Amino acid sequence: MGTRWKGKNTASTAKSNPMSQIIAQFQSSLSLSNAQAMLSNQTALFEATPDLADLLNRSCFGREITAHNKTKRWFQFTLEETFFLNQNLHALTIVTDKDCKVDNVELWEYMKSKKAKFPEQYKAYENLRAKNWVVRSGTQYGGDFVAYRHHPALVHSEFVVIVMTEGDDDDGSNERLRVWSDLQCGLRVCGSVAKTLLVLSVNKNGSDLSSPSCLDKFSVEENVVERWVAEQCREEDLSGKGKRSVVAEQREGNCSGQEEDCL
Repeated sequence: MGTRWKGKNTASTAKSNPMSQIIAQFQSSLSLSNAQAMLSNQTALFEATPDLADLLNRSCFGREITAHNKTKRWFQFTLEETFFLNQNLHALTIVTDKDCKVDNVELWEYMKSKKAKFPEQYKAYENLRAKNWVVRSGTQYGGDFVAYRHHPALVHSEFVVIVMTEGDDDDGSNERLRVWSDLQCGLRVCGSVAKTLLVLSVNKNGSDLSSPSCLDKFSVEENVVERWVAEQCREEDLSGKGKRSVVAEQREGNCSGQEEDCL
């Protein structure tokens, strides 16, 4: 579908403020502040200073929640965001409601207990974030995530992301897109909101899930799925002259990882 910017000068604004640069600044500030977030069911709560609140909003981590005390600004992180900030950016300490620090393995077990498919979901999230995509929940579009090229205030999301489990260790619990009708529904929804369906197939490669180090052995295959439109592929000249080439129903690719130039 291509990039759909929200204003006349938003593309140039995004180019002059790359997301990688914003996140690097956010990571540095968060580390220097010795920031802590408290686990709360399927989220983590974080009290932010005005400066950190601004960087959180710019880097699109967490969602600000309304508090009765207007002098304090609270943010709520998803499980994937919490783990990414703790494990990948090494910028956020996680504590329990009793103010006890949670170590890596304890946090990993907590995440898995709250979401059965957390290892695969997180690997997909990490894969996109590592390539400077802004990742948000895709529940409203029937997906796991949506991916933005830059800040949602500047650009519409390009992809609805569905995470699949592949390989010999697939337990069959994720049956989405396994039948033609599911695929058609997904493509219809994406088409109606001008987005592209991105399927991330995560293979655990037989890894032992007892520690977060297993994520290093995971592999991710990226598949962009597009609807085949017959009118765009029909023969314009039955004599054989001027035939139009068939549009690919599916193209596979591997992002280069360059800033704002992948997928």
